Amino acid sequence: MNDDERSIGKLTVRDVAVEGERVLVRSDLNVPLEDGVITDDSRIKASLPTIRYLLDHDARVIVCSHLGRPKGYDERLSLAPVAGRMANLLDREVLLASDCVGPEAERAVESMGDNILLLENLRFHPEEEANDPGFARQLASLADVYVDDAFGASHRAHASTEGVTHYLPAVAGLLMESEVRYLSALVADPPKPFAAVVGGAKVSTKIPAIEHLLPKIDMLLLGGGMANTFLKASGLDVGMSLVESDQVDEAKRILADAKERGVEVRLPVDVVAAERFEADAGHRTVAANAVPNGYMILDIGPETVAQYASALSTMAAVVWNGPMGVFEMPAFAEGSYGLARASTLPGVAALKDA
Repeated sequence: MNDDERSIGKLTVRDVAVEGERVLVRSDLNVPLEDGVITDDSRIKASLPTIRYLLDHDARVIVCSHLGRPKGYDERLSLAPVAGRMANLLDREVLLASDCVGPEAERAVESMGDNILLLENLRFHPEEEANDPGFARQLASLADVYVDDAFGASHRAHASTEGVTHYLPAVAGLLMESEVRYLSALVADPPKPFAAVVGGAKVSTKIPAIEHLLPKIDMLLLGGGMANTFLKASGLDVGMSLVESDQVDEAKRILADAKERGVEVRLPVDVVAAERFEADAGHRTVAANAVPNGYMILDIGPETVAQYASALSTMAAVVWNGPMGVFEMPAFAEGSYGLARASTLPGVAALKDA
């Protein structure tokens, strides 16, 4: 591949000297776990080309990632299984630091030698999602160069994706480069008809993307926690579900804009609702307009999967950003995985998020 073919208008890991340097790689290793066992390692595999490139160029590789949505330290969401699987795939040792910042992380970096070092779950610290400058500075202090290879998390201004760039030279990784190049080409001149599937937790992080896509797409399918705000904007009672109340008017505006442009918007018709936000919570599948009092929506239901899959089968291309539910928990993963299995048509750009 020549430089013109490779270029995405941003510096990549190929554009900086990394030999002998400590390189902090922000990967997306947010894999699904069941009883501590990884059930899908595709995100780990996707992270390997950048890591291998750095190793081949004699860099000291320090990898960081989040996993799940912990509220402080949670042993069930340790990156230990990820370190083990990564070691198997690379056929070399991957050390796991007991923390991602502070004395333990610093000691791990000092003693890592030529091994790969994986820092413990970034989200064990609330400062990560808060994009705390002090936390970002501590993270940056572990390295000489920063490589962002977490395309699925790059839209969020967290300490490991935005804050750290203020303290280190920052470039894109090979996965980031590939995803941006493919997405840019698809969105610039999409085949018709063209659909967007948008999920994830929060409407507020997705509004710019939806606004950018609306003039280009023929259909918009919504899922994940963000769909709750759109359901609320459509007049439905969503019980105890996550809703961004300050974004309800924005959701109404987007729905009106889509209607004016002739873009068909699909919302969930059935959902998996649970008594609490826990992997073992009691749950049931109900109509989207019949969420029981005290329950919260954590996934789209099977009828929604069937309807969305049928709609996508008529599309020439699909761009997908964000999961349809809390896919890290097996009980609430079938919406995302079921739709993915049904959407293996040519031209699908699966841009997974967490």
